[in-house]
Amino acid sequence: MTSARTRGRLVERLRQQGIRHEEVLGIMGNTPRHIFVDEALAHRAYDDVSLPIGQGQTISQPYIVARMVELAVGAPKRERVLEVGTGCGYQTAVLAQLFKTVYSVERLGNLLDKARVRLRDLRLSNIRLRHGDGFIGMTDAAPFDAILIAAAPTFVPEALLSQLAPGGRMVFPLGNLDQELRMIERTEDGFIESRLEKVRFVPMLPGLA
Repeated sequence: MTSARTRGRLVERLRQQGIRHEEVLGIMGNTPRHIFVDEALAHRAYDDVSLPIGQGQTISQPYIVARMVELAVGAPKRERVLEVGTGCGYQTAVLAQLFKTVYSVERLGNLLDKARVRLRDLRLSNIRLRHGDGFIGMTDAAPFDAILIAAAPTFVPEALLSQLAPGGRMVFPLGNLDQELRMIERTEDGFIESRLEKVRFVPMLPGLA
């Protein structure tokens, strides 16, 4: 279930799906995804599927995590990354092995508490977690070299764009029922938006719970 062979199959599947960044692939293969899901679902942890984590939320399928992270590490610097939607903490753990400091905000306090325990068990000390509204972000820690949104807004959150560093990248799903992965890059002349592929995420909601 959690063997090197099982994780190796996951990495090979990601490679076949077009993930090319070897550092990202290595980290995906070494990060124990099974500890981020309920024990009853642990046998499916390395399948390329999203899984429920409670409170109507999911852990994204490995391909989507790898795809978004690969886009994020393409930014010129890897000092600070903002993750909107900590969820179970799996993507947070992956990012922590690629960026100097990870700032992650989650609106659901119960999920955040569980993620905090899992990340502490992995002894990842470069993560800053906050119970907060993802639409607001973390202005006190900005600017960020990359911003990843792990839920789908129906509009581009302007507050998050303003927290993007020059040269930075924001990677996020956009839409309601018909969702698309987008990337916005901040340049000297403004913002460049790329439309990438169809995706399916839980909706991004405001406020705290």
